[in-house]
Amino acid sequence: MARAPLTEVMDDNASAILEARHADPFAWLGQHPLNGGYVQRVFLPTASQAEIVLADGSRTLELVDPAGLFTGHSDAPLPVPYLLRWQDLRGRHERHDPYTFLPQLSDLDIHLFNEGRLLAAYEHLGAHRRRIDGVPGVCFAVWAPNAERVSVVGDFNGWDGRAHPMRSRGQSGLWELFIPDLDLGELYKFELRHRETGLVFTKTDPYAQAFELRPSNAARVTDSTFQWQDAAWLEARSQSDWQHAPMSIYEVHLGSWQRDENGGFLNYRDLAERLVRYCQEMGYTHLELMPVMEHPLDESWGYQVSGYFAPTSRFGSPDDFRYFVDHCHRHGIGVLLDWVPGHFPRDDWGLARFDGSALYEHADPREGEQKDWGTYVFNFGRNEVRSFLLSNACFWADAFHVDGFRVDAVASLLYRDYSRKEGEWIPNRFGGRENLEAIDFLRELHVVLNERFPGILSIAEESTAWPMVSRPTYVGGLGFSMKWNMGWMHDTLAYLSQDPIYRRYHQDSLTFSQIYAYTENFVLPLSHDEVVHGKGSLLDKMPGDTWQRFANLRLLLSYQFAHPGKKLNFMGNDFGQGREWDSGRSLDWNLLQIDWHAGVHRLFADLNRLHRERAPLHDQDFVAEGFRWIDCHDAEQSVLSFLRWDRQGNFVIALFNFTPVVRSAYRIGVPAGGRYAEIFNSDAAVYGGSNVGNWPQEAAATPWMGMEHSLLLTLPPLAAIFLSRQEE
Repeated sequence: MARAPLTEVMDDNASAILEARHADPFAWLGQHPLNGGYVQRVFLPTASQAEIVLADGSRTLELVDPAGLFTGHSDAPLPVPYLLRWQDLRGRHERHDPYTFLPQLSDLDIHLFNEGRLLAAYEHLGAHRRRIDGVPGVCFAVWAPNAERVSVVGDFNGWDGRAHPMRSRGQSGLWELFIPDLDLGELYKFELRHRETGLVFTKTDPYAQAFELRPSNAARVTDSTFQWQDAAWLEARSQSDWQHAPMSIYEVHLGSWQRDENGGFLNYRDLAERLVRYCQEMGYTHLELMPVMEHPLDESWGYQVSGYFAPTSRFGSPDDFRYFVDHCHRHGIGVLLDWVPGHFPRDDWGLARFDGSALYEHADPREGEQKDWGTYVFNFGRNEVRSFLLSNACFWADAFHVDGFRVDAVASLLYRDYSRKEGEWIPNRFGGRENLEAIDFLRELHVVLNERFPGILSIAEESTAWPMVSRPTYVGGLGFSMKWNMGWMHDTLAYLSQDPIYRRYHQDSLTFSQIYAYTENFVLPLSHDEVVHGKGSLLDKMPGDTWQRFANLRLLLSYQFAHPGKKLNFMGNDFGQGREWDSGRSLDWNLLQIDWHAGVHRLFADLNRLHRERAPLHDQDFVAEGFRWIDCHDAEQSVLSFLRWDRQGNFVIALFNFTPVVRSAYRIGVPAGGRYAEIFNSDAAVYGGSNVGNWPQEAAATPWMGMEHSLLLTLPPLAAIFLSRQEE
């Protein structure tokens, strides 16, 4: 191989490569025609010797700069890709030259990404193991339009940003590089140089599908070998009539549901076995997981997401999480994920100011900062950000088969003035407070999800009176399947926290919900938000002595299951967790050894069973035809009574006595004659109650409350009873 003249090497290109500021390294590194022959240029930082290994032998490269710049010349082009062998401060290495491979991102993929329509961006950006020209390796791609240079850094190159600068894909802002001979498990980040300031900094991969354990934050190259076994579940889901089906959601924080014997985190696989067994015993239909996306701070509970495409490594690998979902599905449990598309943390290694500029967020703090949480707000009007978020939702449904999303803090997306004072926000183009770009995003999200993943659910945590949150996009709605009924939750807990002697003055707190109950498809949430930050547990909210507190809690849960709407309960609610939730430790499972708590536990399991087996308690949750008051006016005695109907005309009677006084000879109207019996009584001794109740009885032909028949009942103290007409 002929000697390369120094004048050919040491030009501006060489200087830019050596200083790690070259915007187009492929234009100079690798093999190129030169003076009627071909030149091979290689930069291997700190290398002292290097050679190209070919089938007919090796060819020594000449060191033309002590930093590790080598060249070689040949009369004819060498067959590519060719293998490099070199010696540097870290030892001896062999790897194919990455600068001899062609671009991998297609023009169509780039176009769709820039248009905000690359719905599987996770298959193209990030790190993906590939075999190209017969050579195995990893393709890296990242969006950083304001970078002058982007490099892949990792253990494989000593975290040296000079070693693997990426190929720019022009005006698209995308950068890519295939690094041959890398395998699974490699840790990596991106090193960027800002085009205007020259500032050099490292960032983790926005599309990374695995990370090392916090507090470290490097991404990890991963791939899946998991074999799914939930095809029957997915097929049934695609045909499901979820609006008329029972739905009882168990909200779980995986890090504090249970821990191992040393107080450490359980693996996703262990959690799957334990949680599925528990859900089956208790009768839950769905799990809702507080965010499992990677996050740096345990205390954020997952709501400050740093790795949108990666299950947190706290509990295992991505395939471990696939096992979790698959195991749930094979045992009849749906899996919903908390999803946080509204904002992201400011960590300097994450999405924040990703390429040195406001990229994923707005530059103006009046649009781009969420002061309540110290976070940045996504720029929903930017196409590439929409590609990121839309493909992220598709990713979890596609790669992990999840059954839906509970979308966090939807109100913060909808309103430009959310939690902002005068002068701290910018009106939309019409002068209003609505975030038009976020509204468009939410509607597009639901069109995409419903087209690609039939039967998938989305639930909005939305606390305002925004209309048609859970109505289809084609009638002007946002497209959510359901919405949390925050009003019901606040009013009900405010009522139950009152001493029973004062409840007669607040009956409207319970009856008001029927004014708006069918304007949305509601979920009734008793969530984690109600048992943290000094609010105490549900049990703590209940007034009275120990007996009354537990009776009130049983009454609250019974009222939730009778009221129209799907059900959601946070872990610990179902056995009367005594203390406020602490994300740093396991629930107090030892409380189940105490009769009071064991009674609540049995009651909850029976409520789930009734809810599932008795169609009137779930069949018409979202329409007024499924509900009728018997009497909502007996505030003086703090008694409520109503009917729940299914579409076949079957009904269940629900009565609630919100005082500790037994109400004897209490007459209620019923819609038909026949024999009636209790099917549930929250005052039963097995639940810890006083065992006051009613024997089966024939309805009297005594008109009452506008009905032709009536029953004369005994209402137990601080209790609910459900009755049903017995079949002939």
